[in-house]
Amino acid sequence: MKKIIMMLVLALVMAGYAQEGSIKPKFQAFSGALLKLKDTDKPGTLKFSLKVDVAPWAFQAIGEVRSPTGDAESIREALFEGDLYAVLAYIDNSPVEVNGEEYQVGLFDIMLYYDDEPTTIRNLKFKLLPPVDDDWSKSGLNDALSSGSLLGNIWGGKYEKAITKASADPMDKGKLKALKRKKSAASEESEVSVSDSKKQRMKNMADEEDQPKKKKKKKASRGDECDDPSLTPKEKKRCLMMKKKK
Repeated sequence: MKKIIMMLVLALVMAGYAQEGSIKPKFQAFSGALLKLKDTDKPGTLKFSLKVDVAPWAFQAIGEVRSPTGDAESIREALFEGDLYAVLAYIDNSPVEVNGEEYQVGLFDIMLYYDDEPTTIRNLKFKLLPPVDDDWSKSGLNDALSSGSLLGNIWGGKYEKAITKASADPMDKGKLKALKRKKSAASEESEVSVSDSKKQRMKNMADEEDQPKKKKKKKASRGDECDDPSLTPKEKKRCLMMKKKK
């Protein structure tokens, strides 16, 4: 019984910290064009999937969405007309760095907005994608899910301003492609720089190896000067005598 009471007290304390602002969620909006919808056997409900694999994101969110009107077809129409978008909530305290790039793994909630109105989300699950699908990254995700749950309903109230700001500039396919091109160009430039540096080092090493060989050749040519076929026998004899005197 004492253990149960202690756990309840601890939960209340943690909830108090969360409400006081020690846990500050951030928000990132994504265009509805990145969403995939599927039918379910539940009236007015669709399955949804959001997959993003460009740094700082590498995740897939899967869940069920129900429109405010309870009409599943209205969600499809909103998607077709560009009136459906997603807003991801995350905690920016545990980014994971991979190959010089940071990835946000502190995801804990998501909301789909239909005509700027929040829908109802159920059975939400997050899956981290490569290169952050390791145990360390997953532990960061689990911590965020636990911490985020202490905030209660975040879709409105004190976070409404931050959500509205994020919704005004959603990440879409065009922006994701631009990010990929930018990262690819930066990677190629880095590879070229490394390659040029390597070539220069190899050239310097080759030059250093050639220098002793050149010196040896010069010494050899000096040692054979009396064997020059252009010398007369008398000149060769004189040359040999001069060498002996040296």
